[in-house]
Amino acid sequence: MEKIVINPWQWQNERHYAQGIEVKHVESTLYCAGQAAVHADGTSSSADMQTQLLIAISNLEKVISEAGYECKNIVRLNVYTTNQEEFFKCFGTFGDWVAKNEIKQATTFFEVKSLFETLSVELEATVVK
Repeated sequence: MEKIVINPWQWQNERHYAQGIEVKHVESTLYCAGQAAVHADGTSSSADMQTQLLIAISNLEKVISEAGYECKNIVRLNVYTTNQEEFFKCFGTFGDWVAKNEIKQATTFFEVKSLFETLSVELEATVVK
């Protein structure tokens, strides 16, 4: 698999995403459902945004690894949040995770009216190998 980052500018680098990702010679693709702060017993977290983001990241990592993929091969990551202001207070956590995993991905951030039950952030990924 060959992954090519397309960034005509530099400003997006500080925001932990790429303007475009081209992928060639893909063996397979994993489309992950949105992963949120849902505990293993199926209950939704009512914790603060930071805690929910950490749980959502953990859940996404679990799906990716159980499928035999690696986080570094995420090529698309959509972030849904009920409160962008609160989410961006936790942006360092998001950025640290992206950097730690050497993820280069196209990302879109969405503020939505609501998510399921008490959830405040959800991560939806496409991963290749």
